[in-house]
Amino acid sequence: MLDTQLRPARARPLWVAGALAVLAAGMVAGLLGGAAGISPWQVVLQALDWLPFVEIDSGLAPIEKGLLYELRLPRVLVAAVVGGLLAIAGAGYQGVFRNPLADPYLLGAAAGAGLTTTLVIVMVPAPVLTIPVAAFVGAIGGVMLAFALGNTAGRSGGTATLVLAGVAVTSFLTAIQTFVQQFKVEELQRIYSWILGDVGGGWDQFWLVLPYAAVSSAALLVHGRMLDVLSVGDDEATALGVRASRVRLAVLLAASLATAAAVAVSGLIGFVGIVVPHVVRRLAGGSYRIVLPLSLIGGAAFLVLADLLARTVIAPAELPIGVVTMFIGAPFFVAVLRMTRRTST
Repeated sequence: MLDTQLRPARARPLWVAGALAVLAAGMVAGLLGGAAGISPWQVVLQALDWLPFVEIDSGLAPIEKGLLYELRLPRVLVAAVVGGLLAIAGAGYQGVFRNPLADPYLLGAAAGAGLTTTLVIVMVPAPVLTIPVAAFVGAIGGVMLAFALGNTAGRSGGTATLVLAGVAVTSFLTAIQTFVQQFKVEELQRIYSWILGDVGGGWDQFWLVLPYAAVSSAALLVHGRMLDVLSVGDDEATALGVRASRVRLAVLLAASLATAAAVAVSGLIGFVGIVVPHVVRRLAGGSYRIVLPLSLIGGAAFLVLADLLARTVIAPAELPIGVVTMFIGAPFFVAVLRMTRRTST
């Protein structure tokens, strides 16, 4: 069961400031990383020059400015948005289901979004505007299917029941996705690259995901206090005037929209929704009023740094970013599962 012993949030501004500092440092490092060697000081000056009402001569040649602005900057921004969405969605799912193992990729949301996105890529010409809608429908469907399957076991299944149901749904939907891919072999390379995760889509992908990110993040953040109330039980929440079913539906929809938006522009990047919220809880306490905003910022920093690692560890070649997050997240998930089993016995 999710830890509901909420620590005081009196240090919230300090934690937020620290998280923002880590994110800023990560974004600067992301601008620095790459095969083309550019002076760190010039990158910092150029980043300052991009700020409103600031004019600084960085000394970079036009081709170097183009490299930073057209390739590295949108990549860093897309990684930040996607990481923040996956982390805050994971925290939202964990609050709704009161399960520390709930995650967009373990609950079937990402698999559902992946299936419907693949269907659009395979069957719809010029699908850019259709993908977010299709991904949202798939994410909602995947979560609902996992939740319904988990409920068939009742409460006797314990904490891991929902996760096992999500794994089953994910496997089933992934099998259908693999089957669908065979109908358009010429798109296999594109679909395969998308499955492994990619945040290098450029400015088009950033502007595409931004409205969905703003709406879903805002919806989740305003429900932080109500998730705190739900964590003590539905009866207590009702006594305090909180309608548990309505809160759960709103958070579920917002978290699924966040997952769908992230999947639509970056593909399948796993474990961010487990790693970041758990680290936040360990450091800053369990209140969702602090877990949600810190997960948003921390997830952004985490994926920016993961993308930097993916670009540099075997340079000049690149690792898929999903491979990096799996290397980090899989052992972390095992550790969380062991801790959950220990506390439930």
